[in-house]
Amino acid sequence: MLSKVIEWLEIHQQSCSFRDQFGIDCPGCGLQRSIIELLKGNIFESICLYPALLPVITMFGFLALHLFFRFRHGALILKIMFIFNISLISFHYIYKVIIL
Repeated sequence: MLSKVIEWLEIHQQSCSFRDQFGIDCPGCGLQRSIIELLKGNIFESICLYPALLPVITMFGFLALHLFFRFRHGALILKIMFIFNISLISFHYIYKVIIL
């Protein structure tokens, strides 16, 4: 079942309209391929393609738990996770644009 989902995702990947318009990657480029690699079980390849995927998934999982259980410092933790994720996405994007 999962192999069919992965196959469908690989066939139906969307092209980046930002890259099509401006000729450079956007901060989200690599996310689709990273998700597919994660579903295949290739965690290292997934992290190389888009390092923020696992922290973003963790943040959204914590958000869901916080909405249900109302943790005492949940909002602060979510703010810290958000800042970390935005920083990671920004640094990775700058790395891709300047280095690669």
